Amino acid sequence: MAQDIVPIELGLPQGDVVTLWAPRWREDGEEWEAFLGHEDDLYAFPDTAQLAAFVRTATEHDLSDHPAWHLVPALSVAELMPDEEHQYDLVGVPELAADEPDTWTVGELADIVAIVRSLADVCELDEVHDVLNSADGFSVLDQGTLPFTGRDGERLWTDLAQTIAERWDEVLDALDSVVAVPDVDAAALEKSAEELAAFNAEAVEAVDDDLDAAEDAEDDAEEEEDGPVGFWAEVGIDPIKIITDGSEYYTLRCYLDDVPVFLGSAGKIDVATSARGLAKFLANEDLADNDLAEVSTWSEVAVKATDGSLDVEVDTDNTYVLQGLGDDLGEGVDAVDPVQLDLALELLNDAADWAGDDTVAESLSQSESLGWLVSYVVAPDPTRMAPSAPFDAEAATWNKLVQNLEDRLRVR
Repeated sequence: MAQDIVPIELGLPQGDVVTLWAPRWREDGEEWEAFLGHEDDLYAFPDTAQLAAFVRTATEHDLSDHPAWHLVPALSVAELMPDEEHQYDLVGVPELAADEPDTWTVGELADIVAIVRSLADVCELDEVHDVLNSADGFSVLDQGTLPFTGRDGERLWTDLAQTIAERWDEVLDALDSVVAVPDVDAAALEKSAEELAAFNAEAVEAVDDDLDAAEDAEDDAEEEEDGPVGFWAEVGIDPIKIITDGSEYYTLRCYLDDVPVFLGSAGKIDVATSARGLAKFLANEDLADNDLAEVSTWSEVAVKATDGSLDVEVDTDNTYVLQGLGDDLGEGVDAVDPVQLDLALELLNDAADWAGDDTVAESLSQSESLGWLVSYVVAPDPTRMAPSAPFDAEAATWNKLVQNLEDRLRVR
């Protein structure tokens, strides 16, 4: 599959600029990566209107042979705007590295270093590689905060921060030296500038409308009286239903400090094939070693299960239909129900987090083709370019994640 061409924003000493990036893709048995540019120049523009005017009229640049390029000239100015996931503040890196290595700091720095490595590879900037190879911390940023814990981790982060403080200007200077703003067609620029102005005006109006709607909703909420929450809401545990591979499974899940906990143990989720079967299992089995037994309200569930008064009712929001999603993803964006997919993502992520399995998070990262595809479906954004077919590889990866979840179910 050809990866998509992605609009990105780079925060450089000369200011914020926008350009296009083609993440790694395979063609004719070889792996490629590219940015919008030509020969030794990296083309970057002060705003999206100029980027749009260029891609609509220019023919000589390094992305013209990309398999998805034919889609780019038809994109609107809004679709060429980089989303938040692809905005890289390179100038702010020294300030970022001066902070403590928490999840947010390490994650943002990892994203920036990754795009800088790509720029250095494509633009053949040996001086940038020299800086990134001068401290071991650069190479482990994608592992999260773990490498920076403990005494050795503190030294690793300190060395990384010191290297950035002393040498990051070398990185910025190297990138500045290859950035160029090419000439754009005047007529095309006039049209794209009008599009940008219209989009910004609509965005301001939309924000005002959202604020008004939020105020109205708050007023309505204050006027409504709280109704009964029901037993399951009172104990903070939810019955859930999983529909996959022609079967239905029922189990329980709750959140402790936003961390999911399932009915089960050792990474296996205890399920029954009916609501009645789940109630029977809860009444008859010794669940002292079950992870939900740690929940303070578990005894209330056990009492109701034992006396036969436990009613297992599953809300719509806790019904997860995995069946058929793989085939839908293979057909493309328009074939997928975003609500169904969003719920399925919730279940896959929750189960993986509970079991300590990183596979789901890695596969659904936006740097991976499946993650890019599903994020586009569940969070459509006019500033993002639609993923391009075929989606066979993404569907296969999704089906593997679903199979892993099915293997985790322990039928009772």
